[in-house]
Amino acid sequence: MRRSNLPPDTRRRAGPDRAAALAQYRGRAATYDLELRPFEPLRREAIAALALQPGQTVLDVGCGTGLSLPALGQGVCGGGQVIGIEQSAEMLAVARARERARAAAAVAAGEGRVHLHHSPVEEARLVGLADAALFHFTHDVLRSQAALDHVLRHLRPGARIVATGLQWAPPWALPVNAFVAAAAWRSVSTYAGLERPWDLLAERCQVQQVHTRLFGGVYLLVAER
Repeated sequence: MRRSNLPPDTRRRAGPDRAAALAQYRGRAATYDLELRPFEPLRREAIAALALQPGQTVLDVGCGTGLSLPALGQGVCGGGQVIGIEQSAEMLAVARARERARAAAAVAAGEGRVHLHHSPVEEARLVGLADAALFHFTHDVLRSQAALDHVLRHLRPGARIVATGLQWAPPWALPVNAFVAAAAWRSVSTYAGLERPWDLLAERCQVQQVHTRLFGGVYLLVAER
């Protein structure tokens, strides 16, 4: 098992803390897009790995400020749907504004319709079965068994699943783990599971590939329901 090279933070060794997560993202909503800009190539790679088809339905789990929504909408053009789930009101307000600003152009281009749910993932009112799900930098969600079970109940058999995010790099990668620790401090409520952030998801689906980026500090998992 890989370990951090930094002193353990016992306060963050337990499971996800919803109140702490909401406080984090309340403070980050205005700067979130800028903070995530270095990871935009990974977002594009993750969305491409979903292999979306026209008319499909895709879940954007923990959609944040909606940075993935335009590309997802383009991927399911021709009657498809994008369903974004976000528990932070401040983050979702940015996502709603983003969608309002591009609504006319999206309709004209035939992109999939976007529906946004203000809810914890575990409690989101989902209807029917989706064809794909994206978990982009959603560590707390991936550490919640209830959230994963709820999402997977609403994916059809064979649905494509892609997850990305931070992870502890190998022990020799001191600068990388310093970066991961600093980034995680601002973006997750628990360090638990950062050595293999996708393991609970892997128990529930068929993992096809796990790639690493940033010298092992970031992962991209591709799986099927």
